[in-house]
Amino acid sequence: MEPAALSSKTDSPPSLQQTIGGWQVMFYGLGSMLGAGIYALIGRAADSLGNAVWLAFLTAMIAAMLTGLSYACVGSRYARAGGAAYVTQHGLHKPLLSYVVGIAVMMSGLTSMATGSQAIAEQLEKAFGFALDIKLVAIGIVFLVGCVIYRGLRESMWLNVLCTVVEASGLLFIIAVGARYWGGVNYLETAKDTVAGGAGSGITLALVMQGAVLTFFSFIGFEDILNVSEEVKNPRKNVPFGLIGAMILATLIYMAVAITAVSVVPWRELAASKTPLMDVAHRAAPWLGGIDKLYLGITIFAIGNTALLNYIMGSRLLYGMSRQGLLPAVLGRVHPKRHTPHVAVFVLFGIVSVLILSGGVKQMAESTVLLLLAVFTVVNIALVVLKRRPGEPQGGFEPPMFVPVLGALTCASLIYTRIHSAVTSPDASMQIAPLIAGGIIVISVVLYAVLKPKNPVVQEN
Repeated sequence: MEPAALSSKTDSPPSLQQTIGGWQVMFYGLGSMLGAGIYALIGRAADSLGNAVWLAFLTAMIAAMLTGLSYACVGSRYARAGGAAYVTQHGLHKPLLSYVVGIAVMMSGLTSMATGSQAIAEQLEKAFGFALDIKLVAIGIVFLVGCVIYRGLRESMWLNVLCTVVEASGLLFIIAVGARYWGGVNYLETAKDTVAGGAGSGITLALVMQGAVLTFFSFIGFEDILNVSEEVKNPRKNVPFGLIGAMILATLIYMAVAITAVSVVPWRELAASKTPLMDVAHRAAPWLGGIDKLYLGITIFAIGNTALLNYIMGSRLLYGMSRQGLLPAVLGRVHPKRHTPHVAVFVLFGIVSVLILSGGVKQMAESTVLLLLAVFTVVNIALVVLKRRPGEPQGGFEPPMFVPVLGALTCASLIYTRIHSAVTSPDASMQIAPLIAGGIIVISVVLYAVLKPKNPVVQEN
């Protein structure tokens, strides 16, 4: 009896292991959100809202938190790799929709990796002071990141913690050296105040929402937590703790950085600057030499962390979709010693390398933001269905029904706003992102028809 049981246990295929805790989940989410984009985003947001830029981050956090709470619920209920595709299939039973959702999430990660790795190569070229083959160096960077992820999730998470601490330290330094400037300006002043006739009287709901649409994208990244939830210890508790904690920390940092930036440098100068936060650092800490090189290094860590986390997300997504029968079974194989989806890791390396060599990835990366908003809408709807379904098990975190409902409406309205701007804008380049997003959806449908996944299942074990 015992030898048979032992043989059965030995013969069972290797699987992912629960190796990460709540604090690592929080650093994972925080690292996903605190990308290098915030360094340029402050200037663009100041152009819209002036000194009231902090209001845009606060409003965007409220909008993003609705979906974040839904994702925390989903992660505590269904700790599965490929989380968005999983919950879509489990809730709506639409294999084609589940497949499109999975591909959309994957494309967001792949294009981010391709653009990020090339950005790192460009930063290294500046640091070394001589010409590099950007595409070849970018592929080398993706390979090195892939090796870390192949090695194991624990090692990947510790690297993420290091990168997150470095990139957060750059923002915390801005806050520290600029805090003495706080209170020196009117934090409700906008560009419209000169017309409206008083400081703060130019603020309107429409203006704040316009800024929130822009800053909303600085919170994208929390959704990646869902794809590693299968490897989280006690996911009922740690997924909500890590996800919600990461969003709160990111909000506090963003708002403090925004207040500091407009306190140190007039918002009109920030709006016109190509490197707004570096200008803040120069003015607030003129005694510190080598700020440019310091922030060059921080930028490399920030972009590298984004590439790392997107690679982890992509490999787990391919694994999860394979386990559901939406992708070939070979992608669901797990290394017997490393307990990592090694086949998915290698396949992603090949796909990202092709994207890097093909060029034109930056425009595709912009379009995937729209795809993510569509995914958020679908996941919120699926959660509404699951919360209403009799007998469905409860998670460790259960927000009220209005949260996923408002989350779906918010994300759908952001999609409408972006598409409406593209249609009505005289700038033809505004139409590129929606067109590429639509193209990716069409390609996903074609791939589904070609691969013909049969009997997609919701794995319960």
